[in-house]
Amino acid sequence: MTLASLERVEYVEQAFLYKLLRERLADQLPMQELLEQARYELLATCKLPMAIDYLLTELKHSGLMSPAMYKMQHYFTPFQSYLVSQAESDVGRFTMLGALEILESEANFRITEGNPQGMFLFQFEVLCRNRLNYDKGLTAISGDPIFDKDWANWILKLRSQIGLVDFADLLVLASDEYRRQLEAAGEPTDGKGPFLFGQREGVIAIGNRRKDPLFLFAAMQRHLGYPPVPRPKPRDETPELIPALMRRVERLESRIKLMEEERRGGLDITKFYEKHKNNLPDLEV
Repeated sequence: MTLASLERVEYVEQAFLYKLLRERLADQLPMQELLEQARYELLATCKLPMAIDYLLTELKHSGLMSPAMYKMQHYFTPFQSYLVSQAESDVGRFTMLGALEILESEANFRITEGNPQGMFLFQFEVLCRNRLNYDKGLTAISGDPIFDKDWANWILKLRSQIGLVDFADLLVLASDEYRRQLEAAGEPTDGKGPFLFGQREGVIAIGNRRKDPLFLFAAMQRHLGYPPVPRPKPRDETPELIPALMRRVERLESRIKLMEEERRGGLDITKFYEKHKNNLPDLEV
């Protein structure tokens, strides 16, 4: 069975699972415990509970989920596995909460039978916003069963062009709008393309050339209707702020107390070393 043959119920349960994990993970609960609890809340008639059993086995063995996801490519896409592996990595700032939020949005898009154009732009924007590796990320995207052979080849070719050619230009050259312009100019279309995007996407890309790519993504999201890409949230330092303030207040109180004793003339500095005087070495004169 390939991922393309998964029934709608599988995507509905996946979206529910990712949302459940994201909400409960915020309470600092261990992932192993969350998966064990979530397993009983999912439909027993779908295949996701069996996938969770395999994830739990790998999680107990190595402490990671991504190796098991990579082995279940008949159920999880390479891009889903790649996001989890990056969240589990000790390098980088990509968090598991961010990965789960993205996976939830992607699963909801699959429920609506999302198109390849919207799926690619959603996944590519995820790489850009979260500063993930383009080479590994695009390779993972190309393995998604929603993309046919032409799509996969174009995505893999994109790895060597990102950073050298404006992304909007790359979209224009792969759109029906570019083919229309060639035909209107009487030029052959042989050897051009592949024309994977529609005329509408080509026009939007032309209007966003030499601009910030985020403007292009925003326009594409509005017109193609794929879900907005969750944006990385700044780290909440509030839990660490109160203990730090308490330590500072304690130090200030100690300093104020010393200043008051000195002002009254009652400051005895010998009390700071009296208990250590027996440990001092004998000095020979």
